[in-house]
Amino acid sequence: MSDTDSARLSAGQVAPLVLALLAAVFAFQLNASMLSPALVVMENELSATSAQIGLTQTAFFTAAALFSLFLPRWADLIGRRKVLVGMMLVLLVGCIVAALAPNATVLFIGRVIQGVAGPTVPMCLIMLRVQIPSDKQYALLMGIITSVNGGIGGVDALAGGWLADHLGFRSIFWVMAVIAILAAVAVQFGTRESTATETHPMDWKGVVPIVIALAAALIAFNEAGKLAAANWWLVIGLLIVAAAAFFVFWRIESTVRYPLVSTHYMKQRRTWALLITTLLTMTGVFAVMNGLIPNLGQNAEVGAGIAADTVSWWTLTPYALAGLVVGPIAGALAGKFGYKVILQIGLIGTALGLLAAIFVVGDPGPISLLLISLFVGVVYAGISNIMLNGMGIVLSPADNPGYLPGMNASAFNLGAGLSFAILFAVFTFFAEMDPAAGFRFGIGTGAVILLFAFLTSFLIPKPETLSDAVSDETANIEN
Repeated sequence: MSDTDSARLSAGQVAPLVLALLAAVFAFQLNASMLSPALVVMENELSATSAQIGLTQTAFFTAAALFSLFLPRWADLIGRRKVLVGMMLVLLVGCIVAALAPNATVLFIGRVIQGVAGPTVPMCLIMLRVQIPSDKQYALLMGIITSVNGGIGGVDALAGGWLADHLGFRSIFWVMAVIAILAAVAVQFGTRESTATETHPMDWKGVVPIVIALAAALIAFNEAGKLAAANWWLVIGLLIVAAAAFFVFWRIESTVRYPLVSTHYMKQRRTWALLITTLLTMTGVFAVMNGLIPNLGQNAEVGAGIAADTVSWWTLTPYALAGLVVGPIAGALAGKFGYKVILQIGLIGTALGLLAAIFVVGDPGPISLLLISLFVGVVYAGISNIMLNGMGIVLSPADNPGYLPGMNASAFNLGAGLSFAILFAVFTFFAEMDPAAGFRFGIGTGAVILLFAFLTSFLIPKPETLSDAVSDETANIEN
């Protein structure tokens, strides 16, 4: 990475930009994590079932993945600030709809509307990249902004629980609405408009089949996660639809004049190697840290027997806090040593962390779970997650900087769905014979998948080896 002192911006120049982008990431992240402790309250206040409320959560993350596919590219063409402000305003509408929802159906609609803000993080990182010419300064600031994406140190979930218990679940959405308004204002006045170096008509013909392909795949994995209760014919049918839609997408991208993403780029290692690494990483770690480890903490037979209302303090909160603290450090290290090597340190560290977790199954205490959560929080949430997001930006070609961050964001969501489908299937199969074996094989499977992610990471090219990478180009910026 090249860098010069003269390219660095002063703190006064950087502060408005970073604060505006952080506000946008805050606004989106609250919608992703603040509701987790309020799900039971939502069931009671809306007279709904847990399945109905769970479906509204799935709707949000599915919509976030789908809009991530094309909104960053559209923003390249018509203006990134314009689109990000629009996303914050649509997020505001979704918050209001959800806050006023009389039933689970209207809540579902509100959550889908909120999902439009799905590509907030990659959009913010692209905008940061084009306004920060210094590679090292960008890497540090990227770490700061992206570290919020894993949860705001667990404070967001704790605040959501307090609001739900004292003021009802609707108060959470009103708080989200206020933050969305503040974010829209901050982005409008704290950032500059920018576009890609080349602006062409949007490839809406290509958008339709790729959205169908990802939607079918996500719904299939969600259905598969029901295990014995799953409709496996539906899963097979949806996967066939996904494959057929992707084939149509490939044909369209091979023939249209200005494709959403050219097949030339899709064949390059910067695309498929990064997406596979992201997919495998999320598949290996997400369900472990967000499902199996908290479940182990609550399990009285082979776990620590921690109460449900305090288990997060020993698992999820330290995990999120570690990521929040280490993220900026990882960004600074990437600016010095390179994104790829820091990513690989994070991946091998995460795999080792999960392997260590296998040995505490059977007689874990709260302290051992705390140490595992802190360690994985450092190496995954604080390093691997940050680097995967950052590489989606710096590997992008200058003429289409939005496609790779958008597809990478979708790979994160697809991996999360796969993680629960695969790891919980393994857990359930072995737990029927021995509860301890269920946890060991479930977590062990995640560790093996992470080792494959580590191996595929060697196929990702270094940004400096790509002459057309966005990190080496100047995008169109309006004062």
